[in-house]
Amino acid sequence: MSDPLRLLFVCTGNSARSQMAEAMLRRIAGPRVDVYSAGTESAERIHPMAVRVLEEMGIDASGQHPKNVELFVGQPFDVIVTTCDEAREHCPFFPGEARREHWSLPDPAEATGTEQERMDAFRSVAHQIRERTLALSRTLEAAPQDGPSTG
Repeated sequence: MSDPLRLLFVCTGNSARSQMAEAMLRRIAGPRVDVYSAGTESAERIHPMAVRVLEEMGIDASGQHPKNVELFVGQPFDVIVTTCDEAREHCPFFPGEARREHWSLPDPAEATGTEQERMDAFRSVAHQIRERTLALSRTLEAAPQDGPSTG
């Protein structure tokens, strides 16, 4: 069996979008992909509404926590996905020839209104992430799994 692909989701705070993407892809792809997430300016905790939305989807994110992208600098990845425009602008260089994708997703943590309206914003973004992670998973299935390029 070949080594799993390594994938990193990068966002600004690593408290909502990238955390949801990490949890969803981990669930969808299983052991064939090592999935990580990080933020360019990591938050103190995962946003509670992100955790709630994942729970509604049957995904346990209790073991996840925000991490700074600097923890991963120097490590090779097969795929790097930025989940917001700011992260794309501030994402550090990673070695190798990683495939790069950019998902310009709204930040549900900036939603205002009632708790229901804010939860709806998280659900909307989670739905977008789910669709994108399903599509990404299909493209990863077609990719050779020789592990990350160290070139």
